[in-house]
Amino acid sequence: MPTTKIAGNDFFYTYEDLGHDDTIVFSNSLGTDLSMWDPVVQLLRQHLNILRYDTRGHGQSTISSDTVTIAELGQDVIALLDLLGIGKVYFCGLSMGGLIGQWLGIHYPERFKKIIVANTAAKIGTAEGWNARIAQVREHGLESILQGTAERWFTPAFREAHPEVVEAVLEKFCHTSLQGYIANCAAVRDADFRKELPKLKVPTLVISGTADEVTTPLDGEFLAGGIPRSRHVQLEANHLSSMELPAEFAKNVLYAAKNEGDFYLQIYN
Repeated sequence: MPTTKIAGNDFFYTYEDLGHDDTIVFSNSLGTDLSMWDPVVQLLRQHLNILRYDTRGHGQSTISSDTVTIAELGQDVIALLDLLGIGKVYFCGLSMGGLIGQWLGIHYPERFKKIIVANTAAKIGTAEGWNARIAQVREHGLESILQGTAERWFTPAFREAHPEVVEAVLEKFCHTSLQGYIANCAAVRDADFRKELPKLKVPTLVISGTADEVTTPLDGEFLAGGIPRSRHVQLEANHLSSMELPAEFAKNVLYAAKNEGDFYLQIYN
């Protein structure tokens, strides 16, 4: 699994060129790594080439600064595509990855066939909320917000039925670089695409979780209402909908990727 240098950081990625015509890029959420996509990727390998990466300061990707912006994280994606010589791709990002997807769709529309943004918003949370979280983890560490993270990410039913999955995700969360987590918290805090959504001309699928209180279905409706060529679907899941309902998530991603033309105009069954 290769690591390269992008913007002075070690950048970890996996590229599975499976001989398909199209490639999809997956972008992880805050506090996770590329393994969060494992259940979905298992279902999509027979249809698409798969490119995944660890966002700066997450997993095996390093971060050399105390601050970062969503624009810089988006530029990392473009640099990776250029490095691999990959042209136009599909992009799927969840939460923070969804913010990156919005930025990419606005600033590099020529590089993307379609974009899927899941469990995200044009603006996630408030500055006060993010500053409080940054202060909490800076003083007490990531372990201090473990319980709250589990409750935000997974429904009670999923936590009860799949404790081993939740435990594995939280273990990776605890091993996230504190510097990276804080820098990316600030990036999410400062991102605001509410006025720029009309500039996102790439056909876009918005996925929300009905139980998601972090990025609610109303946030999804706002995104779909502002992005000119978009459609919105809701899954009965919490914030990490791709992990709670991987089959449903993968079905929607594949429909978006494989439906010719503006899939948002089509009837989805």
